[in-house]
Amino acid sequence: MRYEMDEFASLKLPESHLVHSIVDLSRYTSAPFDRGSSRLKEALWLIVNLLLFQVCPTKLSAIKRWVLRLFGARIGAGVVIKPRVRITFPWKLTIGDYVWLGEECWLLNLERIVIGNNVCISQRAFLCAGSHNYKSPMFDLIVKPITVEDGAWLGAGCWVGPGVTVGNHAILTAGSVAAKKLEPWGIYQGNPACLIRQRTIGDSEAKREGQD
Repeated sequence: MRYEMDEFASLKLPESHLVHSIVDLSRYTSAPFDRGSSRLKEALWLIVNLLLFQVCPTKLSAIKRWVLRLFGARIGAGVVIKPRVRITFPWKLTIGDYVWLGEECWLLNLERIVIGNNVCISQRAFLCAGSHNYKSPMFDLIVKPITVEDGAWLGAGCWVGPGVTVGNHAILTAGSVAAKKLEPWGIYQGNPACLIRQRTIGDSEAKREGQD
């Protein structure tokens, strides 16, 4: 064991891996970040979000759609919003028609999130449009938009990262992590998510799945 420890201690990183600086979070600032609206509007949204979206135990989807539009969101027809859905900035959100937002899903839309028609976002799915620059001593904020195209399904507890496009009718399975584009009609699984097969839709397929 002593020999193994001495051998490990003798290892040296190449010159290119030497650290020339350290992270100093006291220097961090979000000043360049555009919140997209006034602090007053944001404060009002926090109150409404708490009372209507977090505390309220029922869907009340029609009322929630109306409130989101008041705060600047673009919301289509027939959108179902389950309890405890978290939306950071409504004014940076676009949702198409007949979209389902499951319980406790979180749309962290520091940059715009656009969701197409007939999309299912399941329970506790996390769409994260923000990250940090790990190469910067100040750990600078990075924000990139997220797009979820028509017919896609984001499974329960999945994670979609900044700048990701989920192609039309693609599926991200439960608990999976998407850090790059998901191609249309693909079924993706794992961390990082990998294509496992192609999605097919039709009456014959539905009947076959029901018999398996």
